[in-house]
Amino acid sequence: MIEIVNKFEKIIYAVLMALLMFVLVASLVELVWYIYQSLTNEPVYLLESHELITVLGAFLLVLIGVELLDTIKAYFRENTIHVEIVVLLAIIAIARKVILLDPTSVSGIDFGIELTGIGIAVVCLAAGFYLIKKAGITVWPAGPDQK
Repeated sequence: MIEIVNKFEKIIYAVLMALLMFVLVASLVELVWYIYQSLTNEPVYLLESHELITVLGAFLLVLIGVELLDTIKAYFRENTIHVEIVVLLAIIAIARKVILLDPTSVSGIDFGIELTGIGIAVVCLAAGFYLIKKAGITVWPAGPDQK
């Protein structure tokens, strides 16, 4: 029964990898198209601040997808989860959130609460990353039969 579950799990991961590759190609094409449009509009070869923020957000989103693909690939190959990569992926996602944060969209206390939450998440992720590096932990066994 365990063999069937393991094979099923591998099939699921293979399908996820294929879908993620499709999403990454579509995201990359969209990023290239947006950069092309932004650079050819008036003024030519000059990105305005909102365009730059959008380009950086899309770039970081593609980077997050590539790192996620790398994590799935490592699990598929080694049957282990690379904790360091997962925490780094979360840090990149929080950095993307900070870059794309628009203070005009949220008012007063809500903005403060959002910034506080982001700050706590950044500190926790940084502390976790530091502890992972200090302990030398890079992988975590993922299978039920591994300890």
